[in-house]
Amino acid sequence: MELNDQPKKHVEVVNNSQHKAVEDTNNVLMKHSNRGGWTTFPFILGCMFAIALATGGWVGNLIVYLITKYNVKSIDATQIINVVLGCFFLFPIPGAILADSFYGPFIVVVVFSIVSLVGMTLMTLTAAFPSLRPSPCTNMSLPCESPSKLQYGVLYTILGLTCIGFGGTRFTTATMGADQFKDPNSVATYFNWYYCALYVAGAISSTAIVYVQDNVSWTLGFGISAASNLIGVILFLSGTKFYQRIKPTGSPFTSIARVIVAAVRKRRVSSRNHEFNYDIDDKSNTSPSDSFRFLNRGAIKIESDGQKSKSWSLSSVQEVEDLKTLIRIMPLWSSSVLLSGLVGMFNNFIILQALAMDRHLGGSNFKIPAASFLFFNTLATAISLFIIDRFIFPVWKKLNGSPLTPLQRIGVGHVLNVLGLVLAGIIEVQRLHTARSHNLIGISTGMTSVVPFPALWLVAPLIVVGISEGFLFPGQILLYYQEFPTSLRGTSTAMVSLLVAVGFYLSTGITSLIRKSTAWLMNDLNDGRLDIVYWLLAAIGVVNFGYFLICAKMFQHKLDKYDDNMDNTSSS
Repeated sequence: MELNDQPKKHVEVVNNSQHKAVEDTNNVLMKHSNRGGWTTFPFILGCMFAIALATGGWVGNLIVYLITKYNVKSIDATQIINVVLGCFFLFPIPGAILADSFYGPFIVVVVFSIVSLVGMTLMTLTAAFPSLRPSPCTNMSLPCESPSKLQYGVLYTILGLTCIGFGGTRFTTATMGADQFKDPNSVATYFNWYYCALYVAGAISSTAIVYVQDNVSWTLGFGISAASNLIGVILFLSGTKFYQRIKPTGSPFTSIARVIVAAVRKRRVSSRNHEFNYDIDDKSNTSPSDSFRFLNRGAIKIESDGQKSKSWSLSSVQEVEDLKTLIRIMPLWSSSVLLSGLVGMFNNFIILQALAMDRHLGGSNFKIPAASFLFFNTLATAISLFIIDRFIFPVWKKLNGSPLTPLQRIGVGHVLNVLGLVLAGIIEVQRLHTARSHNLIGISTGMTSVVPFPALWLVAPLIVVGISEGFLFPGQILLYYQEFPTSLRGTSTAMVSLLVAVGFYLSTGITSLIRKSTAWLMNDLNDGRLDIVYWLLAAIGVVNFGYFLICAKMFQHKLDKYDDNMDNTSSS
């Protein structure tokens, strides 16, 4: 009896073991399937908020730091800032490429945020140790001491580290957050909250941290930014077990290059009566689109291709269509480059205007820091994002039967930006009129004399430009995220950063051209004509808006079908 029971017991043990193994496997699968979603939201958004706070505390008052602590002339300081911001918005591109192609966004965010932490720590040391800066400029009748080559070298090294760190983190975090959601509506909501938190952090840093830097201590102000950066790293790492990680599949740019090479090699092959090469998971076998037909040759199968499904002489139809998508969207992208340059010049000139105006709040002794005026810009953007998401979108959809498209949002941003430049020009006319009436023109001492004209007038154009950014940049990032190939999702969000970077470099060129050709931009604003510069920028904005309308009219969305609520069913 006992001998006969042993096989049964053995079978029961085996069955129990198999059942436990299946159960353990199901638990693992369930554990991984539960990753992502809104559970990751506090960690990713908290990290982004903390690092954005550190970024604002670093770059928001940098122009004043260069003028007051490094004795850099005002217009030269704006040129340095343009280059710094250009680099800051350029580095998200290599960050996105590394995330998409090699390491994934998680590793990229961790490494780049640590680099930014090193940069911020070193920046704090420049404020703490006077030997790292030139001697203070106390006698205004004598030229101020310029930074030595060593001091400039240390400064530029620190600026490079912070640009690489903050730049590489900024939009890679955005992409990783979007990758946590499968529902398109959740992705759109996430991007709205992302930008809202981004601008709220900017508003806090441009007021609280800037005030500490101007009125308490630069060392403490930069130290707060470094501490915020450290908190961001800790928050991000705290959510490690909740993240859904998408493994990179190799460089998508290789497939783009392969399409071009294959199409050139087969330039003499007719695209008719040939079989095309399709991806394994492409069940539709739809013929390539008719646009940019020359590229279709890259996917034509001929005898010399052999058995290889992908090579430098043969691409898939999907790879061809991905490249066409990039080509179609580039004119639209270019229409926002100049606009980004105008925004950068506006922000720099507003700070210089504020330095030359009465910044006292009412009749009190409290004086608003010049860089803190950008708070009204970021606050207006943050509030407008909430109003757009909660009120304008529902009302627009109710009245028109369709949602406000990304292209429509971008168009509104163009118009409001021009209006903001016009308002800034009008205020500068009044400021110069007050300067003349107080005989403050023609007495330049190397720095702009303060005109008794309330700087709070600058709030009006700052609010208008802030609202324009609430329409412009979220519309841009959503458009690119929708239209770019899936393999380039990380690069798609970084494209917004790239256009801002190119815009800042372009604004540096425009500023230099104006300085060489005219006397409108002077280190003493009272001796220049900044108002004419604003009229010129507004005119450029109008012409650029016309170019945008042409690009939007000609733009064709990619062939994939989106959810109706993804705001991409129309081109204008």
